[in-house]
Amino acid sequence: MIIQIIRTIFIFSFFSIILGFFLHYFSYKYKIKKNSILDKIEDILPQSQCGQCGYPGCLPYAKAIFKNKEKINKCLPGGKDVFLQLQNLLSIDTTEYNINSLPVRIIPTVVFIDEQNCVGCAKCREICPVDAIIGSLNLMHTVLTDFCTGCNLCIPVCPLDCIHTKSIVHENKKLFNKF
Repeated sequence: MIIQIIRTIFIFSFFSIILGFFLHYFSYKYKIKKNSILDKIEDILPQSQCGQCGYPGCLPYAKAIFKNKEKINKCLPGGKDVFLQLQNLLSIDTTEYNINSLPVRIIPTVVFIDEQNCVGCAKCREICPVDAIIGSLNLMHTVLTDFCTGCNLCIPVCPLDCIHTKSIVHENKKLFNKF
């Protein structure tokens, strides 16, 4: 009985070591190459996932910019700062863009819900791209301000106008460190 257990442990150990060597070899041979320019473009974007550029988030917009399918002036939360950083990174001629029409920068904001007037329709919760709004249907909702990116997509869908913005200075968020 003991010999069978030891033999089983030995067999599984042997196959685990062999499988480990194969995994190490193939991970070295078929390395996934990262595109550093795409990563730099994504790092420049404010990561608010607001969708104001026409894309569902910053990564799809960065991919579209990288593939030269999209203009670099569509990031409204980033404004001129993001535009100029993208222009410097990609060495794009800015004569075709009207730089003066871009906002200088948008003041970082978060939303808060007037909980006295909230009826719990959950429309704001459904549209929030980062799930910063919590609450159940027909119950009061609230905003987790540490997760709110200030995209303000929830404001127009609120039927009672109980969602308001307030400007903040927050040091831990990537979005606000850009400004």
